[in-house]
Amino acid sequence: MSVRVPFVDLRAQYRAIQAEIHAAIGRVLEEAAFIKGKYVEAFEHAYARAYGVPHCIGVGNGTDALFIALRALGIGPGDEVLVPALTWISTAETVSLTGARPVFVDIEPDYYTLDPEHAAARITERTRAIIPVHLYGQPAAMDAILELAQRYGLAVIEDCAQAHFACYRGRLVGTFGSVGTFSFYPAKNLGAYGDAGALITADDAIATFARKFANHGSLTKHEHELEGINSRLDGLQAAILQVKLRYIHQWTARRAELARRYAELLADLDELVLPRIRPHCSHVFHLYVVRTPWRDELQRFLADRGIQTQIHYPRALPFVPAYQHFGHRPEDFPVAWRFQHELLSLPLYPELTEEQLQYVCQSIRDFFAHQCRQFLRP
Repeated sequence: MSVRVPFVDLRAQYRAIQAEIHAAIGRVLEEAAFIKGKYVEAFEHAYARAYGVPHCIGVGNGTDALFIALRALGIGPGDEVLVPALTWISTAETVSLTGARPVFVDIEPDYYTLDPEHAAARITERTRAIIPVHLYGQPAAMDAILELAQRYGLAVIEDCAQAHFACYRGRLVGTFGSVGTFSFYPAKNLGAYGDAGALITADDAIATFARKFANHGSLTKHEHELEGINSRLDGLQAAILQVKLRYIHQWTARRAELARRYAELLADLDELVLPRIRPHCSHVFHLYVVRTPWRDELQRFLADRGIQTQIHYPRALPFVPAYQHFGHRPEDFPVAWRFQHELLSLPLYPELTEEQLQYVCQSIRDFFAHQCRQFLRP
């Protein structure tokens, strides 16, 4: 039996809500409300209300959200910002774009998020902020991170690009730090049909700066109070996101159920490390990431069976060419160095069927039962 299993199926999601999406797009087109306007405002208000914060500022993408947050907190040349060694490059490159220096921190071996103990060892007199990434949908260790931030006077920016509506001890991630930033890239749990992003905050001054900076330094046309950038959530994407926002909790519950099914069907494989959920937290499973020393062989085997997988991320940030000038060595980040060779993301999206999931799991079992024997010999 062969069953095609894509890594993600955005067409299936679109077909399920097609009529609502078309109606929303049609309203924007009829009113030509393409830049800013009532559809952007409506989504910002709805998203802020969903998070229980006074401010949501829609921007062009999640990378811009991080950059704007850093600028709003006054991060600039001479400063250092702590970022996890394993994440997408946006978390670090936005620090560099302010003129500050990203300082990499190793990850926790159980949850793959920033290790607070290693972070403490990386703090200097120049450290101004810390950016915990709620990676794969798993909340970072916010109690320890906030304690560290308070002890050393650090600002906290939460990178929630993969963790829409994840909770840490009953509280939504993105509401702990000064700012929470989000990506609405199409494949995210809450995704637009193009690039889009947002930041949320309870701080009036940060919100005002963010709105100005993202709109050429102006809240009123032609009144440029400072130099800014052009990063605005457009009306089409806002209207699409407003429709999808109504379904996000339903989709999140389905992701959790699929993760439970993966765990049930793969739990007895000693060669495979399954995702762990941090105690007292909700993992929203943007990605279902397993770990094995035979990652590359497993990925090729699954591909031959029509199963798409991805690697997030093939190189930890300290070892990508963009940061080679720092001269980092594997022993500086031993967990991230090892895991970059072992982590594999399996298909997981709300429309994944039971048949597809069982096919993926059986294929993984077949690999370890037969094909992997040559690698397991002493």
